[in-house]
Amino acid sequence: MEILAILLFLSIFILILYGFPVAFTLGGISIIYAVCFLDPISFTALPPRIMGVMSNYVLLAVPLFIYMGIMLEKSGLAESLLETMAILFGKVKGGLAISVVIVGALLAASTGIVGATVITMGLISLPTMLKRGYQAELATGTIAASGTLGQIIPPSVVLVLLGSVLNVSVGNLFAAALLPGLVLVILYIVYILVLARIHPEFAPPIPEEEIVAFKKDNFVKKVFYAFFLPLLLIIAVLGSIFVGIASPTEAAAVGALGASLLTISQGKFNLAVLGAVMRETTHLTSMVFIILLGATTFTFVFREMNGDAYLISLIQDANLSPMVFLGLVMLVVFVAGFFIDFIEIIFIIVPVVAPIFVELGIDLVWIGILLALNLQTSFLSPPFGFSLFYLKGVAPPEITTQHLYRGIIPFVVIQIIFVILVILFPEIIYLTRGWLMSS
Repeated sequence: MEILAILLFLSIFILILYGFPVAFTLGGISIIYAVCFLDPISFTALPPRIMGVMSNYVLLAVPLFIYMGIMLEKSGLAESLLETMAILFGKVKGGLAISVVIVGALLAASTGIVGATVITMGLISLPTMLKRGYQAELATGTIAASGTLGQIIPPSVVLVLLGSVLNVSVGNLFAAALLPGLVLVILYIVYILVLARIHPEFAPPIPEEEIVAFKKDNFVKKVFYAFFLPLLLIIAVLGSIFVGIASPTEAAAVGALGASLLTISQGKFNLAVLGAVMRETTHLTSMVFIILLGATTFTFVFREMNGDAYLISLIQDANLSPMVFLGLVMLVVFVAGFFIDFIEIIFIIVPVVAPIFVELGIDLVWIGILLALNLQTSFLSPPFGFSLFYLKGVAPPEITTQHLYRGIIPFVVIQIIFVILVILFPEIIYLTRGWLMSS
């Protein structure tokens, strides 16, 4: 029976790689295995599991955060934010690239949706960077790396789903992820500054006359609308969680309302925009929950076949240390990220390994942050990084795949080094987590 459980896992993984729909593969193959190899009486326990998932209050945050991200994308705020930040850093070599990183971080904290952020940043900033003489590799690498910050910087849909699967507090995950996300932003900026210092021709500053012209026309008002309003939204969402005023689900509702108000303030809100946002939100939410129901069925059948107990016994018999097992899981997740989306990884791989981490006595919040960082890295890594595909789809014709690959490698190296540092020094996540949760 235990071997059948492993075969179930491998069957699903192989079929998904072949392109079969994830949700129906997860649920369908699991049901087939259950019908063939399990006692029919065990099926009586499945409906309560499914209803437990559907009534999970925490998961209400998913459609609300998705709505918030899509609404902000429609507001046009990213464009004005990038324009304003570029002028603020205009005199610095690499200032426009630094602006892209900061705007990417703010959009990540506002949306948490990687695809939307990468596409938005690609459409807005890539033509501008190329027009101003930026090296194509630096421009594409900066945009792709900044766009994936939504995987780790809270509020993140990835962290909400990981919290649900790992059965840990989403608020704790948000607090633990804050410092790693900010450190990554700083590391990206340091790399850009160093590269611009060594090769000034890769990242020229904005001409002085453009900066003067921009500042003449209601500069303070532009900065307020472009920078402080999104910042207020981020503070409202995260601050309400960290000070204990609201749960992550309630804070997501605050974010959805705030995004709508920001869109109204930009003069972009109308019934057509609202309808488009609601359709996209419904589509993405339905996809997530259908996959979740399939994953719930898979997890139920896998455990009924004693698959989790079998894996734990294998680890114990092999005398693998917790760190070696963690390294193996991180490697599997990293490679899987080349081929399948983060939602599938969270719902297929994480439920299988989570009981083993519990058995080994490893903090699941730390594991959640490591998995989010790992997924973010695999999203960037050639040749199959999803962010690279998103960016290539909106890039000008002169931008080749080789530009994308060469440009992203330094950022992938930064990511890998940082993941290793978080593994070696878990204190990195406990600093803000302990301070925010205690305060």
